[in-house]
Parts: sequence; C-alpha cells; structure tokens
Amino acid sequence: MQQSVPIAQDLVLVGGGHAHVHVLKRFGMRPLPGVRLTLITRDAETPYSGMLPGYVAGQYGFAECHIDLMRLARFAGARLIHDEAIGLDRARRQVLCRNHPPIRYDLVSLDIGSTPRLGDVPGAAEHTVSVKPIDRFGARWEALLERAGDLGHLRLALVGGGAGGVELAVSAHHRLTTLLKNRPEVTLVTREGLLPSHNNRVQRLFGRILAERGIRVVANNPIVRVESGRLIAADGAEIGFDEALWVTEAAGAPWLAETGLALDERGFVIIDETYRSVADTAVFAAGDIATMPTHPREKAGVYAVRAGPPLADNLRRVLTHRAPRRAVPQRQALALIGTGDARAVASRGPFAAYGRSLWWLKDWIDRRWMRRYTELPVMQVEGGDEAMRCGGCAAKVPADVLARVMARLDAPASEAVAIGLASPDDAALLSFPGAPPLLQTVDFFRAMVDDPYLFGRIAATHALGDIYAMGGVPETALAIATVPPARPPIVEHDLFHLMKGGSEVLEAAGAALVGGHSAEGTELGLGFAVTGRTRPGRLLRKGGLRAGDRLLLTKPLGTGVILAAEMRRLAPARIVSAALAAMLESAADASACLASYGATACTDVTGFGLLGHLLEMLTASGADARLDPDKIPALDGALTLLHQGLTSSLHAGNSTALSALAGQAAHDPALASLLIDPQTAGGLLAGVPAERAADCLAELHRLGYRAAEIGVVAPANGDKPRVWLEPGCVTSVETPLVAAASS
Repeated sequence: MQQSVPIAQDLVLVGGGHAHVHVLKRFGMRPLPGVRLTLITRDAETPYSGMLPGYVAGQYGFAECHIDLMRLARFAGARLIHDEAIGLDRARRQVLCRNHPPIRYDLVSLDIGSTPRLGDVPGAAEHTVSVKPIDRFGARWEALLERAGDLGHLRLALVGGGAGGVELAVSAHHRLTTLLKNRPEVTLVTREGLLPSHNNRVQRLFGRILAERGIRVVANNPIVRVESGRLIAADGAEIGFDEALWVTEAAGAPWLAETGLALDERGFVIIDETYRSVADTAVFAAGDIATMPTHPREKAGVYAVRAGPPLADNLRRVLTHRAPRRAVPQRQALALIGTGDARAVASRGPFAAYGRSLWWLKDWIDRRWMRRYTELPVMQVEGGDEAMRCGGCAAKVPADVLARVMARLDAPASEAVAIGLASPDDAALLSFPGAPPLLQTVDFFRAMVDDPYLFGRIAATHALGDIYAMGGVPETALAIATVPPARPPIVEHDLFHLMKGGSEVLEAAGAALVGGHSAEGTELGLGFAVTGRTRPGRLLRKGGLRAGDRLLLTKPLGTGVILAAEMRRLAPARIVSAALAAMLESAADASACLASYGATACTDVTGFGLLGHLLEMLTASGADARLDPDKIPALDGALTLLHQGLTSSLHAGNSTALSALAGQAAHDPALASLLIDPQTAGGLLAGVPAERAADCLAELHRLGYRAAEIGVVAPANGDKPRVWLEPGCVTSVETPLVAAASS
C-alpha cells in the first residue's frame, strides 16, 4: 500500500467486533491523513451475533452472517495483522501478540468480546464446546453437525438459560430435526429460571415453545462438574450428552488483568461515557469487553453495534487533538429472539410478542446491518490503475523485456563464474581454487501484504527458493529494504518487524543474516541476496530433463490472481489466508526429497508462472512436454477468480509464453491464465525418472506438500519447445510401464 503522507500516528484496533467494523467503515469513507490504521484480529471472518442462531438453524449460510475483515480492512486502508492479542504494554504503548513482535500504537481500541469462564466448572473446558468467543463457534458447529450425521442421532445439552442459550437451543433443535433420522434429544440447563433478564410474558412464551418442541428444561440447578458424556448438577442429577454447548455468562480475557487497566469484578475494562478507559487516555474499549459503570447494560450485540458510531467519532477527535464527546447508551433495546422456525419473540421492558412477522422484522434488520459492511462502495484509488499494480513476484519485469536487456549488456566473463549469464539458471555458481563452489542469488519485490512481519517471512521464503531449486543449502543472506516515510519510532517499528520476519525464516533454514541496506520509499519493499553451498553430487539445473521423465510440482498455483483479487476486495479472506499459508511453506524438504529420488532437472515456479519456467527447462534440455490439465493443482478459489477474468499485473507480460501451448485444452482461458499466473514463493518443478516418480510423490505428500505429477517430458519436435495439453497423458504413459513390469 502506498503512503502518500508520512505516517505520524498509529491507531490500532484489537479485535474485529461489531463496534470496530463500523470504525473501519468510517475511516475507509473518510481517512485521516498521517494516521495509520491497524486491525489485529484472530479470525479474518467475524460473525454477526444477531444472525448466529439463524446460522445454527440453517436459515443463513456462512457468508451471509460473516463479515470479511480482510476485505473491510482493505477498504479502510488498514493493515491487517492476522494474530491474537495476548497483552498490552501500556508503558511502551505496544500490543503483545501470540505470533508477532509487539505492535506499537499511539491510540488503541479493544473490541475482543468476552471469554468463556469454563475454569469455574471442573471438566467444562475439556468436555464442552463454548459458544464464546463467537468468532470460533462456526467451525465448531459444523464439526458437531458432521458428527451428528455420522451418529444418526444426538443428545445435545446446552448450559445457560439466558437469551443466547434459549435461542441456540430452539435453533439447534430445528436444524438437528431436519438433519437426523431420529429425533434429537435437547436439554437446556440453567442456574436460574429461563431468561432472567426478560419479563414474565417472554419467559412463559419460551417455556411453552420449549415444551412444544420436546426440549427438556432443567432450571435452578447449576452444573458443578462435567465428565465425559455427562453433566453433574448441584443436586447430584446427571444429564447425559453426546455434545454439550456452554452458553453461560463469560468474562474478560485473562491477559487484561496484567495490563494495569481498571477492570470490573468479571474482568471487563471499565470505561467512561466517551468509551475511554478510566485508567489510560490512550486506551478505548467497546462491545462485550467494556463496562460503563455509570450506565450498566447487559452484554448484548445491540449495544456493541450502537457503540460503533460514537467510538469512531471519539477516536477521530482524539487523533486530531480534540476532546472526545460523551455518548450514553440507550436504557433499553428491543430484543428479537428467534425460535429457529422463521418466527421470533419480541421483548422490551414489559412488552412481549411472538410471530412470523417479528422474524421478518429481525431478518430485515440483520440483513440491512450486514449489507453496510459487506456491500462496500467503490472508492477512487489514488494513483488510478498504477496504485493497483500487484506486489510480490507479480511485480517482476516481463521475461522478454528482461532477456533483451541482459542480451544488450554484453557482460564480461569471469573464470570464477561456473554458471552465470552465459548459461543462466536459478542461481549463479561461483568456483574458486581450493574452495568449495558457492551459489548466489538475489530477489527483491514490493509488498503484497501490509503486515511487515508476514511480508518479511514471505520474502525470505521466496529468496531461499532459488538455492533449493539447485539442490543447495543456504549459508548467508544480505537484506535490502525500503520503508515508507514516517516518524522515527514508526520507521524503527516497521523495519524491525520486516527484518524479524525475514531473519526467523533464514535462521530456521540455517542461514545467517550478515548485513544489508535500507532506504526510504513510497511503499514497503524487501529482498535478500542469498549465498549457499552445493551438496556434493546433487547440483540441480534447469537443463537435464530426459524423455519419459515425470514432471512433479510441489505446490498448487494461483497466488498471483488471489493477491490481485484481494487488492480489489474480490477474494474471500479464507482463500487469501490459504494462499499466504502456502507461500510460507519452505522448499527445503522438497528439494532434498527430489534430489534423493534422482531428479534430473529442477527450478522454482515464481514470477513467470508454471509455463514460463517450464519453457526455460525445456529450452535448456532440448525437449518438449505433455501436461495433464486435470492434474495441475490450483489453490482454492484461484480458478474461480480466473474464470471471472481477474489477473495479476504480470499477466500480459507472461502471456507471450502461451504461444508454446498446443492441444484442445489450450483454448481454456482460465487454464491458460493459471499456467502463466506469477507465483510468489511458489513450488519446485522437477523432472524425476519415471520408475521413481510415484515413490517421490508419495514422500512429498508425507512431508506435507500438496504436490502433484502434472506431466511427462517428450522428445523435442522442432526448434522451439512445445507444451501439449493432453488430459490423461500421465495415465497413458504410466500404463505401459506397469504392464511391462508385470510381464
């Protein structure tokens, strides 16, 4: 992301709760020059609590009730740090994270929801599923449904008789009744009576509804112990279950107790009427994690939603050196509690009502709120199309341009260069008298993510790929970095995160960071010059493929189009997260595996795409290839995005390689685009002797790679290499070999 104004202040939002999604939207609509917004979130897709029971009942799909925080952060111009906060160092103004170095702030806001108090009841943490934090509940519910489907029946227990527990009980009963052959046994257990914070009419309504559904209610009998498959109540009664949901009152995150902030008896942050901590003017809080003692309210999503506008306004006011405004939350709110069957109960003060029209009202309100944060307006990007150009390896210079430049250089030869410009490969090979040969390579690109620590890890993983592609072992690295202009403490923070991420990857690879160079630039950029050594007798090159060799690819394709789509807010967070995880996979084990199975040639698939790098191998080997389009692995979502016409910045430059394609499948636009999609920290592409390919592939799978056998090397049939796309070509060449072995 380009920074047009030097960064002067860091506003950090911890948690993707209902109030913070509004803050993100507001800052996206009206940014503050010089203020950098950062969102730290454990989950990149956050559920809307008002629709969660409808999701449980099967009335909403996952996407309908979850907000994509990655997309919203992109709209807001915010950095997204995908991690869990575990502390707050107020003296240094830093957020402590589980997997990142500390994140600095000038102003911080907490909206992390509440944490289940499972420790109060022995066995609850081990044997029940907590509904809170709600951002983790979706995956747990899907796992519960899968298990229920396998069992064919289910005894479900829910502990907690508030609105959340009652609504989940009727919603789960409805879903399980439609899913299972046998009627589910649902039991609701509560310490007090049903819905203690609601009026008698609402309590009686739900008592009748639960009885009509056959849902057993165990009231005024708290659970004191949980064992495998059974709840033990205070009076000694035992309630058997196959699955149990814990929906009791929660508390503040335990780490808040170490911050020195003023907390109430349940561990929630005490705030004043401006949503500011009473103990620290640099800390704000909203949603379930916050308590306003002068105006006590129950923990309900409606209050978190309505905290968004005043919180956003006060954060902006403080950042612009103005006094925050008081904002008193409403005394009562209308509660619409779904009953799982497209009906709802309305509750406010002494008022109560029940019916289908109230569900329609609830559904309309909830969907309208969701649209505010999922149907984002199109914003004019400063710099136009140029500002939307991709980072990572998609920012490389096209291959044909690079080739012409290198040809014009007419660089002098050196006796020390065994492999260099005269016979280019993934890395140069230097040989000195009396010393073992050395591999040298360099990579540099602009950031494709706004998290400098994550970018550092990706950049280092990518740079090491050239050494591994030649079967080498990395030894040392030099770094070159650019960071956007900012106040010195911010520059120091960003550069440290950048280098910390990179150095951790280098250290894990056995390579030492020995120096480098840094400069100020309009955007984040990082590269490494890596020096390595060769393994005796295991030097791999692009040339050396032999007819009949199987082509193995160690990673799926698609990082280029996924990152390009993310820049345009068109890629779901889960797809982007999976692509980033793939980029972080080291090629070290894959390199050693390929070498041990006698790989004849190897390269890493990066900016020029699978086809571009394969053509380099075929040119160097004097061979053609046949690829099975059905065997070429793609990252989840990549082909869908390509079918939509999305491509990366380097797509046009890479498209010249498409002239080498032949076969009917070559006319598939999405497949062709996948073959030239630029990869950042992509997989290794290698030729392996046919008789060893299956065992090699099995070993790669055992090592955790999503590797695939994608084709076979063929004899050359012309001056320039050709790549034939033939479905089933791998199987067709394997069959005769199997038959020959059998005979």
